[in-house]
Amino acid sequence: MEHQILFDSEVPGGGAMESAVCRTIQATLAAEAVALPCEINVLFTDDAGIRQINRDMRDVDRPTDVLSFPMFQLEPGSPPKGEEFLEEGTGRCPLGDMCISLERAAAQAEAFGHSLEREVCYLTVHSVLHLLGYDHLDEGPMKEQMRSREEAILNSLGIVREP
Repeated sequence: MEHQILFDSEVPGGGAMESAVCRTIQATLAAEAVALPCEINVLFTDDAGIRQINRDMRDVDRPTDVLSFPMFQLEPGSPPKGEEFLEEGTGRCPLGDMCISLERAAAQAEAFGHSLEREVCYLTVHSVLHLLGYDHLDEGPMKEQMRSREEAILNSLGIVREP
């Protein structure tokens, strides 16, 4: 499948993550049976940048690790299907945008005792699942469903939790 992943980076180090993020996006879309060619925009930023985006877009005045802005309201496990999801000029389905704070990802990687790449891959899977309609607003079934998909996709990539 020919997906288009467009990168922008406001901070140093974003370019080093592009290959891992591409691989992770491709694997997540495949695992979720997305049969349309998609377009996803990825922004690498820092805590100040993601805080500003969070404030502007969600009225939440604090930094976070990842933000997802889906183009469609989808149901988990029901990927976009049909020509109505394709953008006329590109022939791709514009799934949406993700913003990753590399500063926050580095701090979390250190706190969890794993690599920055593993943390960025986890945040990428998490974000793509949001673009595909998954959420974790409750502490029950929705969160469990999303966590289960995250782990399955990361395991398929050989990205496992380290003891």
